[in-house]
Amino acid sequence: MEPWLAAHLPVLDLALDAVRAAQRAATRAGLRLTTTDPARLDPARIATAFASDRVLELDGQPVDGFAPLSGFFPAADGWVRTHANYPHHRSRLTALVGLPDDVGRPAFAHRLTGFPAQELEDRAADAGAIVARVRTEREWRESGPGRAAASGPVVRTRLRPGPLTGTGRRLAAGSGRRGGADPRSLADPGPGGTALAGVRVLDLTRVIAGPVATRTLALLGADVLRVDPPDPAEIEWQHLDTGQGKRSAVLDLRDARDRRIAQDLLDAADVLVTGYRPGAVEALGLRVPPGVVTGRVSAWGDAGPWADRRGFDSIVQAASGIALLEGRDGTPGALPAQALDHASGYLLAAGIVDALTLRDGRPQDGAAGSVPGDGLGRDVSVSLARTATWLLDLPGRDPLHPAAAPASGSQTVTHERVTTARPALPGYEDYPHPAHRWGKDDPTWRPAPN
Repeated sequence: MEPWLAAHLPVLDLALDAVRAAQRAATRAGLRLTTTDPARLDPARIATAFASDRVLELDGQPVDGFAPLSGFFPAADGWVRTHANYPHHRSRLTALVGLPDDVGRPAFAHRLTGFPAQELEDRAADAGAIVARVRTEREWRESGPGRAAASGPVVRTRLRPGPLTGTGRRLAAGSGRRGGADPRSLADPGPGGTALAGVRVLDLTRVIAGPVATRTLALLGADVLRVDPPDPAEIEWQHLDTGQGKRSAVLDLRDARDRRIAQDLLDAADVLVTGYRPGAVEALGLRVPPGVVTGRVSAWGDAGPWADRRGFDSIVQAASGIALLEGRDGTPGALPAQALDHASGYLLAAGIVDALTLRDGRPQDGAAGSVPGDGLGRDVSVSLARTATWLLDLPGRDPLHPAAAPASGSQTVTHERVTTARPALPGYEDYPHPAHRWGKDDPTWRPAPN
């Protein structure tokens, strides 16, 4: 076998397990795959999907996934990793160390050598900047956030109070959504394997994990509408890399009219997916109706001393000990893909599909008919730090591993100026459509299928 995603840690095993979780959840929902061997997962296809940023091309040219001030930097007593891809994160980071916003990487790197790593991390957390001290695995496991990340299931699911109401996709008794339309239930996916036909997903996520989850739901037939604030605009390559199968609209929730539109969308939705901290949706002035399934991805989880901190895949790798395991001679390194993000996205999609199946019913095993659902919404959550601990706990470390095989160009698809990875799930050669232009769709749902 080619050394797909080869690393000190068993990254390919993580990737296969995460995609398999989504595949099995779709099967439980009644998905009929269009492949003759639905159980088989293609390691090359999955490795390419996980390393999608490395095969993404715009007009035939690769993209640079990290901004100049993002990366590893020596501090006075160790290493830190920063994240400054978005303009506001860069501004907070440069202000943190007393430098102008247009500073170059060499001057920025020199300034960081004058600060202890822990001081940089602590001050960044207070300022809303993103910096992690590079830790050993042992330091992480013995820390408060590390212990929190090791507790509980990889995918957390809990019941939400109240049954699905008439504004949702289905009533518990099986009648249709507002307006009288009665889309297919999960127990009757219809031809072509569209297990989520008629399901409406409001996507309020950014940066890989959440978008991967909602892209997977779109692949399974859901109507996914991604809604972003107008500022900051999404980074173009990130949207093109994970926006397939979805529509994209812009609403400013600080504006009363846009907030009403968002609430109307949410009232008619089946699923809400966010990357916000708990309570943030309500703080924006939105109310989640009973019966709606919510999905949430966070960096550090819902509990522990870092529950309110920001973070990204690269930052979690640095803090959790992964960066030092993947480096050499004390110099930190990185996994061959942003595997924590991608794995968390497939796990979140699996949890959401299972929550919908429990709510709306499932096919009767080995017999005609279906098992009725309970009509109840559920909260489903994953965190990059919990996924990182799962990876650290997997057997099969290989400190003498070969170089990772490059992502496979044969597992890509090109639409006009954009080349992207094919879907990781078996049975699909492409997504329903390429990513729409960011923010150019109307903030409305498609008509329910007949």
